[in-house]
Amino acid sequence: MSRSWWSCLALVLAAMPLAAVGGPDAKPPTAVKPGQTWTNPKDGMEFVYVPAGAFTMGSDDEKDEEKPAHQVTLDGCWIGKTEVTIGQFRKFVKASGYQPQGKWEESGEDERLPVASVTWADAVAYCKWAGCRLPTEAEWERAARGADGRRYPWGKRWDPAKANTSDEGPKHATPVGTYAEGASPYGCLDMAGNVWEWCSSLHKPYPYADGDGREDPAAEGPRVFRGGSWLYDGDHARAAYRNGAAPDYTDDNLGFRCAMSAAP
Repeated sequence: MSRSWWSCLALVLAAMPLAAVGGPDAKPPTAVKPGQTWTNPKDGMEFVYVPAGAFTMGSDDEKDEEKPAHQVTLDGCWIGKTEVTIGQFRKFVKASGYQPQGKWEESGEDERLPVASVTWADAVAYCKWAGCRLPTEAEWERAARGADGRRYPWGKRWDPAKANTSDEGPKHATPVGTYAEGASPYGCLDMAGNVWEWCSSLHKPYPYADGDGREDPAAEGPRVFRGGSWLYDGDHARAAYRNGAAPDYTDDNLGFRCAMSAAP
C-alpha cells in the first residue's frame, strides 16, 4: 500500500468536523458486569460489555495462520452487539460529510441490513464519528468465543440454523440480529456469518501482541477481518478463523462493528 494512500486517510480523518465526532455524551457507564448493555446516543448502536481476562486465541489444529493457540489477556471493553447497519452508516455520511471510498449504497435497500462494500478507512471514519473505534483482532475473538475456548459463538458444534452462511442461509445478508440463537457468551450477534467484519489489527503472524506494531493505525499492510459471511460455509465462521486484505479492499459481504475501551 502506498504512503500516499495513508497520507490521504490521515487528512480525511483530520478534516472531519469536530461537531461530527462523538462527544462527551458518547460514553458508557463505568460500573459494569459481563454482558451488560449500553446504547450509544450518537448512532443508536447497542453495545455489550466484555470483561477483562485471559482467553485462548487461535487454534493448533486448523489453518497455519491460526497457530499457535496462545493465551492473551485483555482489558475489559464494549463491543457492538451487532454489525453497523446501512441506516446507521447513511446517518453518518449525512451528518459528517465524509465521502466513503467503498460503494456502500449497493449494500441493499433495507436499512436494517449490515452495511457492506466499505473500506477499512470507511470503517475507521465511521467509528471516529460515533466516538468509537474498530475492535482489535483479539477483542473480536474474545467477544466471539468467550473464555472457554469455544469453536463457535454458541459452543463447540456447528449448527447452520444459528448463523447466516452458505450452508443453509438465504444466500444474501439478513437484518442484523436475525440469528438470535447464535449469540456469543456476552450476547453479541452475527459473529458467525452474515458479513465479514473489519478489525483494527494488521494481518500479522501469531502470537498476538498489541505492542508489536500491529495496532498502529498508520502502519502499512493488510488488515484483519473476521466472522465469515453469507457467501462462505461454516468453517469460515469459526471464532478463530482469520482473514485479511489490503485496507482499500471492498466486498459485498464485508462490513464491520464498533468497539470502545472500558473506563478504568
